[in-house]
Amino acid sequence: MTNQDEISAHYQHGELLNAILSGIEQLGKSQANVTIEDLAIVDEFHIGGRKASEDFFNQLDITPDQHFLDVGCGLGGVSRFVAQKYKCHVSGIDLSAEYIETGKTLSSWLGLEEQVDLHQGSALATGFDNDSFDGAYMMHVGMNIKDKPALFEEVFRCLRPGSLFAIFDVMQTGEGELDFPVPWATESTSSAVTTINNYKSALENVGFVIEAERNRRDFAIEFFEQLRAKTASSKGRPALGLHILMGDTAPVKIKNMVKNIMAGKIAPVELIARKGVK
Repeated sequence: MTNQDEISAHYQHGELLNAILSGIEQLGKSQANVTIEDLAIVDEFHIGGRKASEDFFNQLDITPDQHFLDVGCGLGGVSRFVAQKYKCHVSGIDLSAEYIETGKTLSSWLGLEEQVDLHQGSALATGFDNDSFDGAYMMHVGMNIKDKPALFEEVFRCLRPGSLFAIFDVMQTGEGELDFPVPWATESTSSAVTTINNYKSALENVGFVIEAERNRRDFAIEFFEQLRAKTASSKGRPALGLHILMGDTAPVKIKNMVKNIMAGKIAPVELIARKGVK
């Protein structure tokens, strides 16, 4: 099994669209009246959810005439959020065929299929033309891609000169082995977490210029404290949530991730870089 096959298998659900539809129906909604806010809790598979997305994209000055690339788009939840909020066009790419097909259906439910186009494929070889995007981003993707230089080289190729590339990934911030499983990997063989400096070096070596860096550890701890309190006060599992994507092991995956963050081993970190001239 190749690393990409292992990653795809980790995220495979089998009945993902039906599971989401069932959750929507439990909320008293249907595919005809579900909103992007209803879907946010399952649609944004990263620490902090919608709030993290808002904080992240508010830094990028996105305009309606722009075309953005969503690297490792998953279900396309962030693509839909960006397209709807900023009235721009977003193209996403992800390894998981099930995520892409499910994401296309969700986009059609929300009437965003003209603004959001999702593609199944590798972030290391996207197939997009040179200099074809006004910006790119990835959120919680690099933890599954070991070859950061090749990843960033491909993103660099796809961007127009002067374009921004924004990253929100879980990065190594301290010493010690991680506790597994975590949301992005069942065991260490499929985890590609690395240091902030390794990210920055890989970006700079292909021609990006780092413009901003922000460690979101405190934000993450507060987010998980609020999530724990909300879970404790609720009756049973919510109709929609990331448990749909992570399955029965969701509680232990989240517990281990929080443990790793609290121990100072990892943290969600934002990096914003600009494509320079090679």
